[in-house]
Amino acid sequence: MENLKERSQFMNESMQKSQTITDNMISILGSFDHRLSALETAMRPTQIRTHSIRKAHENIDKTLKVAEVILGQFDLARQTEAKILRGPHEDLESYLEAINQLRDIVKFFSSTKGLKSSIGMINHVSNLLAKSILKLEEEFRQLLTSYSKPIEPDRLFDCLPQSLRPSTGSPSKGDVTGSKEHQRSLETVVYHPPALIPPRILPLLHELATQMVQAGHQQQLYTIYNEIRSVVVEQSLRKLGVERLGKEDVQKMQWEVLEAKIGNWIHFMRISVKLLFAAEKRVADQIFEGQDSLRDQCFAEVTGNSVSVLLSFGEAIAKSKRSPEKLFVLLDMYEIMRELQSEMDSIFGSKYCAEMRESATLLTDRLAETAQETFVDFEEAVEKDATKTSVLDGTVHPLTSYVINYVKFLFDYQSTLKQLFGDADEGHKDQLGVITTRILQALQSNLDGKSKQYKDPALTQLFLMNNIHYIVRSVRRSEAKDVLGDDWVQIHRRVVQQHANQYKRISWSKILQTLSVQGGSGNASFTGEVSSSASISRSGVKDRFKTFNMLFEEIHQRQSQWTVPDSELRESLRLAVAEVLLPAYRSFAKRFGPMIESGKNPQKYIRYSPEDLERMLAEFFEGKTWKGP
Repeated sequence: MENLKERSQFMNESMQKSQTITDNMISILGSFDHRLSALETAMRPTQIRTHSIRKAHENIDKTLKVAEVILGQFDLARQTEAKILRGPHEDLESYLEAINQLRDIVKFFSSTKGLKSSIGMINHVSNLLAKSILKLEEEFRQLLTSYSKPIEPDRLFDCLPQSLRPSTGSPSKGDVTGSKEHQRSLETVVYHPPALIPPRILPLLHELATQMVQAGHQQQLYTIYNEIRSVVVEQSLRKLGVERLGKEDVQKMQWEVLEAKIGNWIHFMRISVKLLFAAEKRVADQIFEGQDSLRDQCFAEVTGNSVSVLLSFGEAIAKSKRSPEKLFVLLDMYEIMRELQSEMDSIFGSKYCAEMRESATLLTDRLAETAQETFVDFEEAVEKDATKTSVLDGTVHPLTSYVINYVKFLFDYQSTLKQLFGDADEGHKDQLGVITTRILQALQSNLDGKSKQYKDPALTQLFLMNNIHYIVRSVRRSEAKDVLGDDWVQIHRRVVQQHANQYKRISWSKILQTLSVQGGSGNASFTGEVSSSASISRSGVKDRFKTFNMLFEEIHQRQSQWTVPDSELRESLRLAVAEVLLPAYRSFAKRFGPMIESGKNPQKYIRYSPEDLERMLAEFFEGKTWKGP
C-alpha cells in the first residue's frame, strides 16, 4: 500500500510539473506569436514600397517600349516623307510601298489615344498622303499618255486573215472583201487583237489605278483615263479612214463613190469590233482589274463616240433613198452586222454599253427592213421599166441581162436571205424561189411590152425568143435552177420554141407559098411541100421565081442585120429554116427549072442554086449594120 501511495504521489507531482511546463510553453508560444504579428506589422510598409517599385519598373519598361515604337513610327514617317517628296519617277514600286506605309502610320496614331503628338502626326501624314495621290495621278497621266498612241492601219491589217488584208495597204482600193464563200468561212477564223499598251506597263497602270481608287480619287481616275484613251481610239479610226457621214452626205455622193465607201465601212466595222474595240476592252480589263463598275464605265466612255461614228454611216445608208443597186450592199452590210453581233454582245456587254448594243441591233433591223423593201421596189421597177433603150437587132435587152445578173447575185446571199426573211432551214429556198419567180415574171411582162415596139412581127418573136432563151440558159447554169425547179425550166424552154416557131411561120410562110402549086391560094403551110399533080405555065413559073428572089433577098438583107447571140440557138434556127426551105426550093427548081432554062436569060429568073441559099442562110442573124427599121 505504501508503495502504491508513493507511486500515486509521484505521478501527481509529475503531472503538475508537466502542466507547468505546458503552461510555460503556451506562454512562450503566445509571446512568439505576438512578436511575429508585431514584426509583420512593422514589415508591411516595406513590402508595399517594394511592390510599388517593382510595378513602377514594369510600367517604365512598357512606356519605354511604347515610346520606342512611337519613335520608330516618327522615324518611318520621316523616311517615307523623303520618298514621297522625291516622287514616283525613280522607283514606282518603292513609292507605292511608301504610300502603304503612310496609311499604316495614320492607322497607328489614330489608335494611340492620349498622345498629344498623335493629332499633329495624323494631320502631317494625311497631307503627305494627299500629295502622294496627286503625284500618282500625274504619274498615271504621264505613263498612260506616253504609251497611248494611235495604232497604225498596217498593224491592224496584219491581225486580219491573209485574204482580207488590202494588197495596197489601203482599203480604199476596193480589194478589201473576198468572195462570199470565203467571207462565210471567216466564222471559224480566230482574230488576235493587237497590244495597244506594252504588257510590262499595264501592271504599273493597274497598281496606280488601284491606289487612286483606295484614296477615293475614282472620279479623277475616270476623267484622266477617258480623256486620253477616247482620243487615241478616235485617232486610230481616222487613220484607218473612218469618217462621220450622215444622210445628207450620202445622198450627194455618186453611186460609184458611195459603193466604195460602203465596202470600206464593212471592212472598218470588222476591224473596229474584232480588233480595235476588243483590244481596248482588254486594256480596260487589265488596268481596272477588281474595279468592275469603273472598268465598264471607262470602256463605255472611251468607245462610245467611235461606235456612234461607225453606226451613223450605216444608219445613213439604211435611211437613204432606196434603189435596186443598193440591195446587195444592204445585204453585205446586214451580213457584217450579223457576223459581229456576238462580238458586240460580248465586248459591249455591260449595262453602261446598253445604248451601243441597242444602236447596233436597231441598225441591223433597219438594214433588213430596207433590204426587204428594196426587193419589192426592184420587182416593181422591173415590171414598169420604161427605158427607151431599144435593141434594133432583136438581141438580148440590157434589162434582161441586168435582171438575170441581179438574180444570180441573190444566190450568193442564200444564208443571209434566210436570216432576212426568218425562214426555216429549208424554207428560205422556197422564199427565195418565190422572190425569183416574181422578178422573172415581172421581167417577162416588161419584155412582152417592149416586143410590141417592133413593126416587124417576125422580129418581135425573135426578140422574145432571144430574151427568154437567155433567161432559161442563165437559170440552168446557176443555183436558181435548184430553187425554180426542172418544171420551170421545161415550161420556159417550150416558150422559147413557140417563139421560134412563130418567127419561122411569120418570116417564111409567104416565101414558101411561091414554091407551092397553090402559091396564090393563101393556104400553103410551113411544110414546103409541092404538089406533083399541078401544072404551071412558063410565065407563071417565071413570076414564081421572080417573087421568090425578091422575097428572099429582102429577108436576107433584113435578117442578116438581126442577131441571135447564142451560137447554138442561132445554128438551130438556121437549120430549122433550111430544113423546110431548101427541100422545097430543090423540088420546085427540079420540076419547073427546065421550063426556064430552055428559054432566054434563065439566070434572070433562077438566080440561086440550093447551095447559094444554104450559104446565104449562114449569114442570117449575124447582126450586120442596121440600115433602117
